[in-house]
Amino acid sequence: MPSKPEKPYLPGRLETLTDSQKEILDRFKAILHQLTEDSDHLSDSSLPATYTDIAQEVLANESFPNAPPFKFDNERHSDYMLLRFLRARKFDIGLSLKMFLEYEAWRATFGGVGVDQLVRTWEYPEMVVVAAHYPRFYHKTDKFGRPVYIEQMGIMNLDQIFAVSNLDRFLIQHVVEYEKLLNYRLVACSKAAGFHIEQSCTIIDMKGVTLSNFSRVFSFVQSVSTVAQNYYPEMLGRMYIINAPMLFTAVWQLVKPLLDEVTVNKISILGSAYTKSLLETIDEENLPKFLGGKSTDDKDVGPWNDGTLESEGYPMMEYEQLKDGFGLEVGPHARKH
Repeated sequence: MPSKPEKPYLPGRLETLTDSQKEILDRFKAILHQLTEDSDHLSDSSLPATYTDIAQEVLANESFPNAPPFKFDNERHSDYMLLRFLRARKFDIGLSLKMFLEYEAWRATFGGVGVDQLVRTWEYPEMVVVAAHYPRFYHKTDKFGRPVYIEQMGIMNLDQIFAVSNLDRFLIQHVVEYEKLLNYRLVACSKAAGFHIEQSCTIIDMKGVTLSNFSRVFSFVQSVSTVAQNYYPEMLGRMYIINAPMLFTAVWQLVKPLLDEVTVNKISILGSAYTKSLLETIDEENLPKFLGGKSTDDKDVGPWNDGTLESEGYPMMEYEQLKDGFGLEVGPHARKH
């Protein structure tokens, strides 16, 4: 039996905030509420110009055409969410405000209609081909209750993917899937564990990545990962890069000094002897058999759709549909094709 999820006590969370961090969070929320109140006349706001200038610069940014003024949303802008942005910028209010407002402007304009509408209406019929040539899926949870996300990067065939899709459509699907993670998978994992979960455990399997395709694959992944870095911060709990070729290990040694210590400590670069390290974080019953575990269940399976939260209304079929998920409606509750 998998172990009972262990609640981690990490710095910068609601349960572990210092008095100074609590004051910063309160100040950050007060600024956001005041920006909402003054949204139609920022130049006359009672806020310091430092903050209104940031808000005006974001609205004027051509990367976010026709972005509306910021409006605080009590339901969506929870303390948990705001703290992710504060942690990402080391509790610097000015830098956190810039990152957060850029996220909100991006969210309102992404794909020409905004993220919320895309989540409701987006369809991705090429998913059948894309999934076959870039397998990635969520599979159960780790010892801390976090969903385990797995990418088989060595199987990636960009020629086949771009024969049926393009980078813009792929990025939209990627964003829709992030929203599914936030609003469906993580919520279910939190209910199953009995405490708030906002991060995932990631396994990147590079088996099959060759010297000839490394550069192209790496460039593609960089384009996709920019979305996570800029707009979904602090959602990585742990990352294992397994079957890493020597070239990647060399690149990592060059990149590592450019990253902050917190991020570096989350990432382990492993060769082919990786199973022992994975089992330190993931119970073998929850780790797929092809990675050295014992799980033979469908790829996309976890508290969100395995039936354990049926009394809580899970699975939610609107999230299990083809248009909005990896794995093509896999799992015990999926429709058969």
